[in-house]
Amino acid sequence: MECFEGALVKMPVKLADTVQYTLKVGEHLIDLNAQLGNKIVMEYTGEIHCIACGRHTKKSFSQGHCFPCFRSLASCDTCIIKPELCHYAQGTCRQPEWGEQHCLKPHVVYLSNTSGIKVGVTRQQQIPTRWIDQGATQALPIYEIDQRLHAGQIEDFLKAHIADKTNWRAMLKGNAEPADLKSIAKKLHQQVEKEFDADFMKRFCDDATVVGINYPVLQYPEKVSSQSFDKKQIVEGSIMGIKGQYLILDTGVINIRKFAGYQVKVSI
Repeated sequence: MECFEGALVKMPVKLADTVQYTLKVGEHLIDLNAQLGNKIVMEYTGEIHCIACGRHTKKSFSQGHCFPCFRSLASCDTCIIKPELCHYAQGTCRQPEWGEQHCLKPHVVYLSNTSGIKVGVTRQQQIPTRWIDQGATQALPIYEIDQRLHAGQIEDFLKAHIADKTNWRAMLKGNAEPADLKSIAKKLHQQVEKEFDADFMKRFCDDATVVGINYPVLQYPEKVSSQSFDKKQIVEGSIMGIKGQYLILDTGVINIRKFAGYQVKVSI
């Protein structure tokens, strides 16, 4: 049995015929695809270290931050979840240099098929990682936009026509039925054209290709039971699959990204 110790972080992913997942425990890198069917034991040591500054914190905020970083970092601001609220142009960004590097860069408004069809926004360089982290089985860029605020405004408008959230429990029970994303995108574009000036958009991605994503899953759970280090010290079970940022065990599922910064001992 191999043993590793260190802090958890969001699982690195790589798009391939089947998504390649790595479990990063401190400096240790574990090829999770190669561990399908094997038993894993993860023991929480009781310590959490902020993924931004490294300080010890009794409670994790915004997926691995201490409270001071949660309050001060631009990456933890509300506009990260709601890009239509980006306030860089108002001069009130928590970290203007960070905003220039992240918010004033090309963004993509996209459709993805997770637990169903949804609309979302991500930085162009985050494709296809963002789609994989959501557990999407299909994805399609629909707009390339010059900055986060403008992309968020289009997404916010489209929320009236299509969902913008994933039902994570449904996503973990299996793959949603395939959908004609290009047809849906064209119908949504007709609504956007009525609301926004044509010059507002960099371009409608009418020539984009739907990306299909396959996950390493031996068996989906019939009932999704969530595991948490905040409720129990040890999470263990046989690895039945990985989807999104969830490790699917025969004993339940655990969102690895949620517990970034948690110090654990991992045995496989």
